[in-house]
Amino acid sequence: MKVEYIIAEIGSTTTVLSAFSTGGSGKLTFLAQGESYTTVNENDVTIGIERALNKLKERLEAKNLSWGSFLATSSAAGGLRITVHGLVYDMTVKAAREAALGAGGVIQYVTAGKIREKNLEHIKKYNPKLILLAGGVDYGEIETVLHNARLLSKLDIDVPIVYAGNVAANDEIKDIFEANDKNIVITENVYPRIDQLNVEPTKEIIRNVFAKNIVKAPGMEKIYSTIDKDIIPTPAAVMLTTELLAESMNDVMVVDIGGATTDVDSYTSGDPEIQNMLISPEPLAKRTVEGDLGVFINAVRVANYIGFDKLKQEFSESEELLKTVSPYPKSKEQEKFISRLARYCFEASVRRHAGKIRRLFGPLGRVEVAEGKDLTAIKQVIGTGGVLTKSKYKLQIMKNLEILSRKYPDELLPRTDVKKGVDKNYVFAAIGVLSTVDRQGALDLLSGGIEMID
Repeated sequence: MKVEYIIAEIGSTTTVLSAFSTGGSGKLTFLAQGESYTTVNENDVTIGIERALNKLKERLEAKNLSWGSFLATSSAAGGLRITVHGLVYDMTVKAAREAALGAGGVIQYVTAGKIREKNLEHIKKYNPKLILLAGGVDYGEIETVLHNARLLSKLDIDVPIVYAGNVAANDEIKDIFEANDKNIVITENVYPRIDQLNVEPTKEIIRNVFAKNIVKAPGMEKIYSTIDKDIIPTPAAVMLTTELLAESMNDVMVVDIGGATTDVDSYTSGDPEIQNMLISPEPLAKRTVEGDLGVFINAVRVANYIGFDKLKQEFSESEELLKTVSPYPKSKEQEKFISRLARYCFEASVRRHAGKIRRLFGPLGRVEVAEGKDLTAIKQVIGTGGVLTKSKYKLQIMKNLEILSRKYPDELLPRTDVKKGVDKNYVFAAIGVLSTVDRQGALDLLSGGIEMID
C-alpha cells in the first residue's frame, strides 16, 4: 500500500505517525494513525517510530507500506533551549521572547539591561542551544547591547547567537563575536520602533537552528535518512496550523495539552476598544508555553495546584491514580482522573495567556489600561494534544471556558459565546508541517478536521 504522506510527531511522551492520501479523489484525507511511547530513554527515538509504524500498518491492514513523503515534527529533545537578553523587559525583551516562543523555543533564562558576571553563570548553568540578543529601537540606545555582546562573546559555550536588536550596532556586534570565533547570525530588529513588533524574521532563524540541533537527540540523526524535509518544532507546527485556521475563522485560539507542557496559540487583533487601551503592542500571532502544566510528566505538580485534599474528595483513590497516570489509561477512573488534571491545565494556561485590565491613578484621576494579549474577540477555541483529542471527557475539560470571563472580569478572556471544538484526528502538528510543502493538502485536512463540541 502506498500513501502520499506519513507525518511523525515525536513528542516528549508519545510518538504518533499519521498517514494521508488522496485515494484518487484529488483531496487529501486522513487515513489512520499509529502510536507508541517515545524512546529517548532507550537512546534511540527511531525505535518508537518503528513501533508506531507497525501499529499504523495494523490499522491500515497493510503488510507493506510506502509513501511519497515522510515529514516530522519533534519536541523529544526537550525543545530548543534559549536564553534571551534585551534592554528593557517590557519592550525588547518581551519582543525577543515572543519570537523565541513563536518559533517553538523553550525559554530558559531572561535578562534585561546590562548583563553582569552572575548572569553569565546562570546562562552556563542552563546550557542553552541558542542565545538571542536584542536591545534598543533602531538608531536608539546602543551601549547596553554592545556591553552585553562583549560579555556573551567570551562565554565558553559553543552555540549559535542571534542578534535581533538596534540596527545601528550591527557592524560592531558582528566584529565583537567574530573576534572571539563565535557563530553570530544578524537579523532584523525584533522591536524597531516603540509601537512595532517585528518577530517573524527571528522566528524563521530559530526554526532553522532547531532543525540543525534536533539531530542531537538520541537516535534522531538516523531520521534524516528517511524524512524528506527538516524536522520542525512541534509547537511551531501547531502555530502554523493556527495561522492557517485564522484565514477562514479569523479570531482563533488553539490549546495543546501535552504530557509535559500546555501550549496556547492565539491569532487575533483583539477588540478595537481594548487595543486603544494597550500600554505596549502585542503580536497578532502569540504563543505561550506553560512548562509546569502537563498531564503526565508534570502530573504531580498539577495535582498540587488543584490541591491534594480537593482531589481526594473527587477521587477516593487519587494517590494511586496519580502514581499510575499514563497516555494509555487502563480504566475509566484513570481516564476521568487524567481529564481532571487536563481541565486545570486548560483553564490555567488560557488565563496565563490572556492579558489584564489594570487601574492606575494619575494626575487626572483613575484610568484603565490594558496589558498583554486581548482574547475577548476570539470566536473559536480548538483543543489538541492526546488528551483533548482522544478522551471521552473532552467537553468536560473545555466546558468552563465560557464562564471564565464572568469569573475573572479584569482578565481579557474569551467571551461567553465562544465556540469550542477539538482536533478530532490529532493531526494539528501534522497539518502545520504539511503546510510548508503542500498548502492545499493542509487546507483540505483542516476543512474536515475539527469536531465542534458545543
